[in-house]
Amino acid sequence: KDGEVIFKKYSPMGDLAEFAGKICESLKLNTGHPAAVADRDTVIALSGANRRSLLERNGSLALQRLMEGRQTYRYRPGDQRLPVTADNDEYFIAVASPILSQGDVMGCVLLLMGSGEGYAPTEFDERLLQTVSGFLGRQMEA
Repeated sequence: KDGEVIFKKYSPMGDLAEFAGKICESLKLNTGHPAAVADRDTVIALSGANRRSLLERNGSLALQRLMEGRQTYRYRPGDQRLPVTADNDEYFIAVASPILSQGDVMGCVLLLMGSGEGYAPTEFDERLLQTVSGFLGRQMEA
């Protein structure tokens, strides 16, 4: 109306945000832990955690490094806790599995733990997230 142009960074994962939200709800119901999906920059879907603390917030440097490493990460008791977002110390990464599409990292599927929680993720949690991230990667190719 005033002749302004607004640029917004395009995220291919953004097209799957609603679908990713449903996946997060299912993960939360089946694991009992908060779940999230992030694109390369921000958390785009979330279930079971404070939305204002995480949704549409920039991912932490630790999360970006996990995605770049292209390997599934699982927290083990005694490890340093990795924050989900750059500006929040309420939630940490329990399990992270990168979403790959045609060889490119598109984002990450996450199970979260609270700051006072003594959650030790299992191999089942890790394999579940690998399955979900693989499925989302395939959806990106379609």
